[in-house]
Amino acid sequence: MPSDRRAVLTGLGVIAPCGVGPDGFWQGLHAPPAARRITHFDPSALPVRIGYELPGYDPKKALSKEHRKSLTKMARTVQLGFAAAMQLWDAGLCPKPGAGIAPERFGVEFACVMVATETEDLAGGAKIAADHTPGKVDLHKWGTEGLRAVPPQWMLKYLPNMPACHTSVVMDARGPNNTITCGDTAGLVALGEAFRLLGRGAADYFLVGGCESKLNPVSFTRHTTFQELSRRNDTPTEALRPFDATRSGTVLGEAACVLGLEEADHATARGATVLGELAGFASGFARRHDPGLFAGVIRKALAEAGVSPAEVDHVNAGAGGYTKLDRFEADAIQTVFGDVPVFAPRAVLGSTGAAGGLVELAASLLALKHGTLPPTANHTAAAGDCPVRVSVTPRAVEKRHVVKLSCTDLGQVAAVVVKAV
Repeated sequence: MPSDRRAVLTGLGVIAPCGVGPDGFWQGLHAPPAARRITHFDPSALPVRIGYELPGYDPKKALSKEHRKSLTKMARTVQLGFAAAMQLWDAGLCPKPGAGIAPERFGVEFACVMVATETEDLAGGAKIAADHTPGKVDLHKWGTEGLRAVPPQWMLKYLPNMPACHTSVVMDARGPNNTITCGDTAGLVALGEAFRLLGRGAADYFLVGGCESKLNPVSFTRHTTFQELSRRNDTPTEALRPFDATRSGTVLGEAACVLGLEEADHATARGATVLGELAGFASGFARRHDPGLFAGVIRKALAEAGVSPAEVDHVNAGAGGYTKLDRFEADAIQTVFGDVPVFAPRAVLGSTGAAGGLVELAASLLALKHGTLPPTANHTAAAGDCPVRVSVTPRAVEKRHVVKLSCTDLGQVAAVVVKAV
């Protein structure tokens, strides 16, 4: 239902392989891709040995002493989301419940998926049950002895709602609280849900975040079996090639991004700096990756924003170097926009799952702020099956609107429209 309550973006916390914090992130968007051989664990036995790691990032060093003790109850994915949220909190970029806002008017939305177990939590019990015999599991021994070696609260580290829970507890945010789990589209869908709740008057401010580390050894091993991952292990910085004729799969990474989304008058009253206005949102399901259905979702977002395709400065694509998904997205973009500059930041950021939609959107928000769109890396040979004009050199931002897209291999799609203010 249309609403006269406008929603503006009023803060950014970001942790990405190319940089931490808005300034470091912006500089990193202009640097070469940060992919490298994985160091979180030994990948020697795997066919894929590269990823976008956070080099040297330690959440303990990023958080104040009073909040570090909570990290022991969090898996790395959760730690990243919580640390990104605390960037806004510590910088004074969000209102304080009980002072600048009623706690019941402060909401939290997060994009996260079920987090893979870290090996140390189950390894002890597993060894007991296996009795050091490969391929054998003694379920009786697991139940009577192995479970005693598992930390009693281990599951609470891995539930997808934990980033939102820890954030809301620390900030005393008692408003609407939810977690979206639909993979690569989760970030935009979380943003869209907060957008709808603001429009209905259910809250005045939301922290909207997305976080995921896809470099857990358990989940990474699974991904090398079932996902289309690039095997260019010898040239990791060139491996993720969005919309490129030589694309051969994506490269996984880890990141977190948290945005402040706020009712416009509330933001004005507290003197908040506005990064942009969220003007339109739509999501849907494109059965069998029908680009016409994806195009329909994009058109719905544009219609809500009251924007024509010709008014869009650039499309921020989720292209991850996939053979089929890049073509699917490119066809949808071509159907709606025809000739429009396309920016694909994943070559610098990596494929970061639930974090991806928001961390990629952050690149366009900063482009609106600085007046310059960073280049798309690793696009050197236009693909005949991807009929889009990829922006490969820095260019001035010339129009006031940006469209951000996300899609998944299952067909979930989402689009948001952001307006410069």
